[in-house]
Amino acid sequence: MFAYSANIFFVYNYLMKRFFIKTLGCKTNQIESALIAQKLTNNGFAEVNNVSEADYYILNSCSVTQLADNKNISFLKKAKKENPKIKTVITGCMAQLEKENLLKNDFINYVIGNYEKNDIAEILNSEIKLSVSDIFSRDLFRYEKIIKTNRTRAQVKIQDGCNNRCSYCTIPYARGKNRSNSIENIIEQINIFSANGYYEAVLTGIHIGQWGNDFPEKKTLQTLLEAIEKTPIKRYRLGSLNPIELNEKLIDFLSNSEKFCPHFHLSLQSVCNKTLENMNRKYTENQIFELVDMINKKFNNAFIGSDIISGFPDETEEDFEITLNNLNRLEITRIHVFPYSRRKGTPADIMPNQISENEKKRRVNLIQKISDRKLETFLKNNINTQNEAIIERIRDKKTNLLKGITKNYINVLINGNDNLKDTIQKVQLKEIINTQGKILGEIVT
Repeated sequence: MFAYSANIFFVYNYLMKRFFIKTLGCKTNQIESALIAQKLTNNGFAEVNNVSEADYYILNSCSVTQLADNKNISFLKKAKKENPKIKTVITGCMAQLEKENLLKNDFINYVIGNYEKNDIAEILNSEIKLSVSDIFSRDLFRYEKIIKTNRTRAQVKIQDGCNNRCSYCTIPYARGKNRSNSIENIIEQINIFSANGYYEAVLTGIHIGQWGNDFPEKKTLQTLLEAIEKTPIKRYRLGSLNPIELNEKLIDFLSNSEKFCPHFHLSLQSVCNKTLENMNRKYTENQIFELVDMINKKFNNAFIGSDIISGFPDETEEDFEITLNNLNRLEITRIHVFPYSRRKGTPADIMPNQISENEKKRRVNLIQKISDRKLETFLKNNINTQNEAIIERIRDKKTNLLKGITKNYINVLINGNDNLKDTIQKVQLKEIINTQGKILGEIVT
């Protein structure tokens, strides 16, 4: 009887349509891939871990740079080469921006836009090759709750789209206007994750600082955070923020919270007034310094990450030196630096005085050295301190030690049993393992 049942299960599973998902880019894409998988499995599809076993290869694409676009094409070609019978599906930002142009490639079978991601099961079953609508015609956030995620720290999408028009960026054209998820939906999602054993919610979106701006009653991010404070979730963390969206009132509120993780990621892009103006960023060098000083005064050992674009058009050597000197002075923790990437259709693409690729790389390397020094200083300042860490589900590949994330975003490695996974533990930070953000720790009993 058991063998017969097992055979029936095998045949049934074999006959199901099988899919493999590859996710590139931001945390929002990661959340949406979890929703895609949930929608497909609820509609008779089976997720597999190998391209060779799949009927569909789904690429949730990023298009923030030309390098990202190149990666998308490379992964799709590789999937088709590895499994010639597979049907390739591209969704995400590149699908939204390039639309029918992508179907001209013989290694792409389906193109599905950002708004249509939620309908992916119906689209694949109907075999519609192109499903991309006008993203700017979408006025409302499209919410569907996620029951589970493979991540230890649950990501919660609070908004989509962006109303800014930075001169280098195509993302508003891929994501549309700002559309906020309701407080009720967000609280429902957080309560689901909390009930299913998740201790931390990571609030994310395309531009989370714009949350609530599109509501008739004009709510602010702090309004949402005040509601989250009342949920059972043990702690929450914010995604990337524009510097002008963090004010003294909000920082005061966060500094008095027992649930907020003191980890900020500031989308700076430059610390030179001329370059910021060319980028169409609406803040100055002084505002950046004032914000960082305010955070450091209100928090002890807060992690302050940042984004910096190197080699923006017309960024002279003098302009770059201003950013370099300001970054040296700025009391931040880590700098995510990347070279400027030309994007067709943006004002920056046709600006004069484009910087050579070699010069961009040189500048990236100089900023990266500053980042490495700052991170090492931050880690040293945390040695011999105690912090709460969530122990993740997957061990560190190099050491086989348990991995944990402290409230202030330090990667801590701990010797311990698997029963500690998915728990919050108080840890003593003992010794820096390397300068990439990892510290050896031990559990405080």
